[in-house]
Amino acid sequence: MPLHSVSVAGIVVRDDGRVLVIRRADNGTWEPPGGVLELDERPEDGVVREVLEETGISIAVERLTGVYKNMSRGVVALVFLCRPVGGQEETSAESTAVEWLLPHEVQTTMTEVYAVRVLDALDSSAPHVRSHDGRHLLESA
Repeated sequence: MPLHSVSVAGIVVRDDGRVLVIRRADNGTWEPPGGVLELDERPEDGVVREVLEETGISIAVERLTGVYKNMSRGVVALVFLCRPVGGQEETSAESTAVEWLLPHEVQTTMTEVYAVRVLDALDSSAPHVRSHDGRHLLESA
């Protein structure tokens, strides 16, 4: 029976509208901070842990903004809108850079599947559910 992996990501937005992103150490891509959810961990706790580990920023989770499935890898990502509550930007073993981007910079800096997560989180409508192949969104059935 195939297994799925569940990951979490935080779209952390400052009062000035800038969004927290990292450049991943393993592949050099710019993404919202996040990672694999631990087996005994609540999704909200996982996103708080991952953002702190990868960026040095403490957050408060506000709401779920989207569910994204990588169809080629079987990874389901739960994405949350968050706000910073403390800490200082710092890189980690998983990040080579930590930046705050303006929303219009997201589309030129990130690949489609990560940019859409940020843009969906900034949209105040109901959570979005999308599938992708690892690089591009897939059309709904």
